[in-house]
Amino acid sequence: MTKEKTKIEKHADKLIVYQIYTRLFGNTKTTNKFNGTIKENGCGKFNDINDAALQALKKFGVSHVWYTGVIEHATMTDYSKQGIQKDNPLVVKGMAGSPYAVKDYYDVDPDLAVNVKNRMKEFEALVQRSHKNGLKVIIDFVPNHVSRQYHSDVKPAGVRDLGQDDDKSKGFAFNNNFYYMVGQDFIVPDSITPPIKVTEPYIESPAKVTGNDVFLASPSNKDWYETVKLNYGIDYLDDRAHYFNPVPSTWLKMRDILLFWAGKGVDAFRCDMAEMVPKEFWGWVIPEVKKINPNIIFIAEIYNPSAYWSYIDEGKFDYLYDKVGLYDSLRRLMQGAGDANDITKVWQNESGNFANHMIRFLENHDEHRISSKYFAGDPFKAIPSMIVSATLHSGPVMLYFGQEVGVNPTEPEGFSGDDGRTTIFDYWGVPEFQNWVNDHKYDGGKLTADQKKIRKFYADLLKFVNSSDAIQNGQFFDLQYVNNNGQSPHYNDLKIFSYLRFTEKQKLLFICNFDLENSYSTAVNIPKGAWEMMKLDPSEKHTFKGVFGNKLNMKDQNSDKIKIDIPQNSVLIFEIK
Repeated sequence: MTKEKTKIEKHADKLIVYQIYTRLFGNTKTTNKFNGTIKENGCGKFNDINDAALQALKKFGVSHVWYTGVIEHATMTDYSKQGIQKDNPLVVKGMAGSPYAVKDYYDVDPDLAVNVKNRMKEFEALVQRSHKNGLKVIIDFVPNHVSRQYHSDVKPAGVRDLGQDDDKSKGFAFNNNFYYMVGQDFIVPDSITPPIKVTEPYIESPAKVTGNDVFLASPSNKDWYETVKLNYGIDYLDDRAHYFNPVPSTWLKMRDILLFWAGKGVDAFRCDMAEMVPKEFWGWVIPEVKKINPNIIFIAEIYNPSAYWSYIDEGKFDYLYDKVGLYDSLRRLMQGAGDANDITKVWQNESGNFANHMIRFLENHDEHRISSKYFAGDPFKAIPSMIVSATLHSGPVMLYFGQEVGVNPTEPEGFSGDDGRTTIFDYWGVPEFQNWVNDHKYDGGKLTADQKKIRKFYADLLKFVNSSDAIQNGQFFDLQYVNNNGQSPHYNDLKIFSYLRFTEKQKLLFICNFDLENSYSTAVNIPKGAWEMMKLDPSEKHTFKGVFGNKLNMKDQNSDKIKIDIPQNSVLIFEIK
């Protein structure tokens, strides 16, 4: 335990997170029938994520694996013979169902088990297997909403179900777990036509408030109509009056759920839509969980930059999503638009004072795949952006499974249609990723030449990140302000971005060209103040040694202007000696 604690603390500021969509990761079936059943299209299992897979991820450079879709959620697959309550298809999205419509917080998804009766043991074995292979385990905690037919079949003795003690005659009561539309019945959106036969109507009376804060008995098909919102003691219809003392029932029940999963050996929680839950709850519950395991990590999905600091300071989160900041800025550049100076604005305006708390990414289950026609259309266009995401600061970086082999969804799978994302709602096989899975050998034996090339880039980048003292522990210095406005050629073309990362042991210069078509002959100005911060004498000449695939070695360079030629869509990294 002592060794494990030391290891966590050592790498706490540079997590390499690999998000696995568990249902799809190990599925080798290639049928891919639109709206296919689990029997037709197949489904990955906990057991598919074997030692070979985990060893490959560890070798790849991963430190934490986020197993997405672990907790039991609503589905159109019938498990009633296994003692699991059946869901009405009118309030389920997709054949497999959304992993964010949790049906039982104390159970795992039966789809993921080889033997449904032993599903929890199979999950526990995956956790142990992950730890044995040197990987930490992240799972989702979905605090804001649950499935409309939430019911725990396996809750521990003494646990009261969500809503079990609610006073349904009141729209709001601080100890109710749900909000109610008193005197109104829930109305399923008119356009909902499930892909399987509906044998009985869905009845909910009184109607509960829908998960995305829709206080109507009749949400639209664009709402999170398959979910209901949890009540954390805020009366939304009375000027958001809050009742946090005494501690509301929902707070206590969610704390117990977190402690349950922490007791299974889970090392971190990615908290879905954390900003839809009051930060006061997080500020209370996170310390409660850390009393049991002080090294457990909490990651918040949050999209409001003005609230970032409060969710770190008051909410006690370790890390936050940086989607609205860096992701959006890099996405524009990858699509041939945008402005490299937007990267400066990100750390200045949004994450400058807490950059190491931001988790950077270019893909996850909610976003378009880089290779899709909706994003960049080419996985190689991500090279500069991925390097920046991984090296800009010392905070975590995340990859989504298959990103490293250029997964490109090109056909509708079911509920979500053809949208450039890998489905989270349906049973499916991911062809490019299956080439790496290679019948569960996880050796890339079927990858094409281009897939091997892009995967090698990611592997080399993670190796570089994990071995660099400057990236792991270093300070950051943005060089844009001394290179814009004519000081250096081509910076005003808005496609070049440069910065320093440095410690006493290592000094690195990054020069990024986001232009997808043009190379540049330019010069990089490093100001006197930066040299002094690096504890180097600006009056001396220095050697700039190319690293991470950069074969340029420039000796006796003047300190004021570093002249370079940089190809299109590339990054040059130099170690300053």
